[in-house]
Amino acid sequence: MQLSIESVSAALQGDMPLCDDALTLQLGDCRLRLRSNSAELITQLRSYFSHVPTTEAEADIDVTAIERPATDLGLEFTDWRREPGKHGRKDAYLDFPNGRIVQKVRTGMLFLQSSSARIAAGPCLEYDNQVINFINAQYMNWLQHRDWLICHAAGLVYRGHGIGIAGFSGGGKSTLMLHLLDAGEISYLTNDRLFVRRHGSGTQAAGIPKLPRINPGTIVHNRKLESLIPAKERAALLELPASELWQLEDKYDVHIDQVYGPGRIVPEAPLASFLVLNWQRDSTAKTSIEPVDLRSRPDLLGAIMKSPGPFYQYRDGSFLQDDTPSSEEAYLDALRGITIYEAQGRVDFPTMVDLFVNRIMP
Repeated sequence: MQLSIESVSAALQGDMPLCDDALTLQLGDCRLRLRSNSAELITQLRSYFSHVPTTEAEADIDVTAIERPATDLGLEFTDWRREPGKHGRKDAYLDFPNGRIVQKVRTGMLFLQSSSARIAAGPCLEYDNQVINFINAQYMNWLQHRDWLICHAAGLVYRGHGIGIAGFSGGGKSTLMLHLLDAGEISYLTNDRLFVRRHGSGTQAAGIPKLPRINPGTIVHNRKLESLIPAKERAALLELPASELWQLEDKYDVHIDQVYGPGRIVPEAPLASFLVLNWQRDSTAKTSIEPVDLRSRPDLLGAIMKSPGPFYQYRDGSFLQDDTPSSEEAYLDALRGITIYEAQGRVDFPTMVDLFVNRIMP
């Protein structure tokens, strides 16, 4: 097959007609419209994005999701190099003039990324989370084209002040964030992708419409979340050794408005502080937090920075490569004047919640 936007679009969509119904989301100042050949998928995604305003206005970005069996286009893909600490094959890609095809290795889902066509194709209903991620990738591109930087961090808002929570892989930032949401004055900003940019003399923080997606180890020790897992299954999980339970991968979405009450999601806020979780599960040291100078701690900056990933397309239409480094100076400038805290010692969520409330909350 001669690869072009037109030929790849035709191969992914085939002769499948799109539904009359569409879902148009108002993401900050960006309007994104999703169309599909599956009314069930649109209904499913409308439920997922129920916390996001919808609109009938003309869209800035169009995304198409084609429900169909996984398809082999007979193409040779290159594995996308994963970040340090991540293992196994996840994404593969193939670039062609003005476009990129991304393959999800485990599921066989295919995605066309280009400036003119953005298509997800495959068993979308079964792997709707990958369609959600593709939708969010388009909004993340939109943000980065407007000078926002992506951070590998969760975000909360307390009395109008944004607080970022970063950590190394498996460090527990989502677990800590959900424990903190039990406090009524704290709102949810984002789970795993926090965006920052300079705004006047300060820094603004923004989230994406991605609900927390958590493992059983986070759920079974949090009373607000335990209903996500049946009681019998939860009891069996609690019998597992702590280290085994923490490594268990089985994702559950947390609908913030349903679990914590309506109005608990904030899309954007001025950033006041950042906590980097550098604690250890095998440590016997007391859990502590201290302010640090990020310029003298490149290891902590590395926990905050995040590669945009294989869907990132620059303004000029070219694509990010997996060996493109992030600009440390850009992050240091964006976080200038923000108080950075480092958490050390043993992993102890109740203690960290107390320290967070008494030391970090402005």
